[in-house]
Amino acid sequence: MAKFEKLKPGDRLRVIAPSGRIRELKSVETGLDIWREQAYQISLTSGYDRSWGYLAGTDSDRRRQLLDAIGDDYSRGILCARGGYGATRLLEGLSIADIPPSTNPKFLIGFSDITALLWALSGQENILAIHGPVLTTLAQEPDWAIARLFDYLAGKPLQPLHGDGWGGGKVRGRLFPGNLTVATYLLGTPHQPDLTNAILAFEDVNEEPYRLDRMLTYWRTIGAFQPVLGIALGRFSQSGSDLNSPGDFSVQQVLRDRLFDLNIPIVANLSFGHDGPNPILPVGLEVELDGDRGVLSWPTNPPSY
Repeated sequence: MAKFEKLKPGDRLRVIAPSGRIRELKSVETGLDIWREQAYQISLTSGYDRSWGYLAGTDSDRRRQLLDAIGDDYSRGILCARGGYGATRLLEGLSIADIPPSTNPKFLIGFSDITALLWALSGQENILAIHGPVLTTLAQEPDWAIARLFDYLAGKPLQPLHGDGWGGGKVRGRLFPGNLTVATYLLGTPHQPDLTNAILAFEDVNEEPYRLDRMLTYWRTIGAFQPVLGIALGRFSQSGSDLNSPGDFSVQQVLRDRLFDLNIPIVANLSFGHDGPNPILPVGLEVELDGDRGVLSWPTNPPSY
């Protein structure tokens, strides 16, 4: 893999909007201010503030933003403005040959709908994908999560995350964090990453227990969990509503029912995802998951290619 140097003051970062249209420009500007306070130069990619229905511009417009940012030899990173929906549409018809070369490897940062790009591009040698806050959510992060982001980009170690262990022992594998819904719709496509010896880290928002059940059952039915070594579970926020009747399964009951019998290490209730702290998780790098102690950690720290 390409060598990723730590970021330093004065480095240039590109902003793109590959998913939903920007509905609250103020939250984007607030996020930009936080990045600028770190003395980075921020470049707004032309068209990032466009709209086309619920999308931030047409597919061709948003794909151009992405490819221009990847091929920018003067940029060290790509910041996604927001999630929403639309990133998966950029992958239709996109091949490795379409990814422009760059002499400057760069970080790609986002989460939620951006999962589609994080997973699809994680195998590119000039991209290090990071599951972390988009511009519209960065200001909502607690100080420790913001510090974690900037410390990692500056080459400092990542602290372990602690949750509730379901047992299963300890494993090491490549981490693939992301939104469960978006990741599910990558399965079986040319853009699904190789999940052999992977540790999955899932979060989601506004999904009823039965819909989470449906997605996890699909993973099981097609055998997608078979090559996976372990699973880390983050926050499943705004899940479970008035649609539930007394006696229905809760989110936690669904997760345990659909995952526990896989007989692999699982750690639940880790602090990442929507509606709360969303500490960064580098994609495709080696992690250690301890299902007995409930810990997700990095055996090589700072983690790097």
